[in-house]
Amino acid sequence: MIKTAASPRFGAPREPKRILDPGRALLAVLDFVTVSHLRSAAFLLVVGLLFFLPGFFNIPPIDRDEARFAQATKQMVESGDPIDIRYQDEVRYKKPVGIYWLQASVVETAGKLGLPRAQVRIWLYRVPSLTGAIGAVLMTYWAALAFVGRRGAVVAGLILSSSILLGVEARLAKTDAFLLFTVVAAMGAMARAYLTWQRGDDSAPGWLEPAVFWTALAAGFLIKGPLILMFVVLTLIPLAILDRSLAWLKRLRPAVGVVWMLLLVLPWFVAIFLRAGDSFFANSVGGDMLSKIASSQESHGAPPGLYFVLFWLTFWPGAPLAAMATPAIWRARREPGAQFLLAWLVPSWIVFELVITKLPHYVLPLYPAIAIMAAGAVEGRVLSRSWLAKGAAWWFAIPVIVLSLAVIGSIMLTKQPTFLAWPFVAFSLICGLFAWRLFDDNRAEASLLNAVLASLFLQMAVLGVVVPTLRPVFPSVEIARELRKVVCVGPKAAAAGYHEPSLVFMTGTDTLLTDGSGAADFLLGGQCRFAIVESRSERAFASRAEAIGLRYELQARIDGYNFSQGKPVSIAIFRSAGTH
Repeated sequence: MIKTAASPRFGAPREPKRILDPGRALLAVLDFVTVSHLRSAAFLLVVGLLFFLPGFFNIPPIDRDEARFAQATKQMVESGDPIDIRYQDEVRYKKPVGIYWLQASVVETAGKLGLPRAQVRIWLYRVPSLTGAIGAVLMTYWAALAFVGRRGAVVAGLILSSSILLGVEARLAKTDAFLLFTVVAAMGAMARAYLTWQRGDDSAPGWLEPAVFWTALAAGFLIKGPLILMFVVLTLIPLAILDRSLAWLKRLRPAVGVVWMLLLVLPWFVAIFLRAGDSFFANSVGGDMLSKIASSQESHGAPPGLYFVLFWLTFWPGAPLAAMATPAIWRARREPGAQFLLAWLVPSWIVFELVITKLPHYVLPLYPAIAIMAAGAVEGRVLSRSWLAKGAAWWFAIPVIVLSLAVIGSIMLTKQPTFLAWPFVAFSLICGLFAWRLFDDNRAEASLLNAVLASLFLQMAVLGVVVPTLRPVFPSVEIARELRKVVCVGPKAAAAGYHEPSLVFMTGTDTLLTDGSGAADFLLGGQCRFAIVESRSERAFASRAEAIGLRYELQARIDGYNFSQGKPVSIAIFRSAGTH
């Protein structure tokens, strides 16, 4: 896994180009961009934007995590308080302040630049996730350079940028894409220190790797607490056992680094302790992190093995390549490069499989290690020729399955054929078919590029076209649109039965979440008030309205689907018509 002078290079003559094979054509692009680091980084930046921008601006707020993060940031901007984290009147102490600061800085900057209604534009809150996703791709390239050549590092970046899971997280205003950025930066710095020590290089260590490592740790702490330390420690343990030494850690200058990390991290932790006592630490570490180990949170419990099953979708299109690279990686397991990458991957993966609470994005910080190992196998031309090679069919199977479900589901929900998605569907299927049918171990790189194109068109179709058109799945957007139609001063709303965070984000922080009776009492309290009542709460609303003499009128009814609860909803918007 460590590049040497004898490592095979992809500059060797190739067989003649195949007609209509996009992957073959893209090999020339790789030849061009891998001439220099600047071209390679610029290429991966453009690729990241192509993958992550479709749907970025027009997918509505997603319940529940994204909308909760965005609403908490919105309240931070409204209050001008950069220390406390709240969702309406409740403290939100599950995560540290880092992501909220990043989101708030974007929203405030947009507001100062004159962007109207900046605080309710969800895409502004997603900018840190987009930045983190692209940063993770570039850091994967940087980290991979310690293991493979420049071309292999670009391939590793392409594998990560095209993965389905990162494509989703780059479009969500929460912590995971930016956490990935910090983890890859820290692990890349560790890898460089480790491999330099393995080579017996006794020269004085520089400051780049220590600066990246300790700054990344501090940023990871502020984004998601001590989780980033888990990846570091679980990597160090097997390396210490195998090498019987951790002397290489001195190259990361820990004496200075720890002080620097604490200077970055401690001010906010001290500030929140002075503000809220130990409640933040009790909620964040005890109530959120540790409780996920022994129990299922929010119905997200699952048995061991789930991440392995999900891997074939969430890491697609890199997953088939990773499977074909597994025999070569196992044979090289005692080589320093493979040893480090396996230490990064295996212990943390086992921990995540054993933890009761499971969500797909938990293993995302392990995917760069897999991408680098797969890229090394491609660069070394050591992919399996056994039955594992038949896994190339998965490059075609996923577009068939995912796009069929997306198009059929869209038609069922919207009664529209979504014609705009069809060209992307066709291109994705064609590229996936090329990746599969033209695959052999002499042209693995070209097949991978076809698969990357298939992933690009798949994400354009599903996330860029289909999801933004699923209006019934986003009832909060329709509710907010109806309220904006009414001309009155200082509109206020109360919601009964439908309490999704996206509703609070779209209609205002002071939106009252109550029951049917409470919504009727609220409506009686003044003019320019609205009661947002889900059908299951309408009887209680009507009974209370009758009891208090409230006259009301129906402004609109919105039928949709609450995917957070997995059930259809019918929501009425009532407005006071006076009393009798």
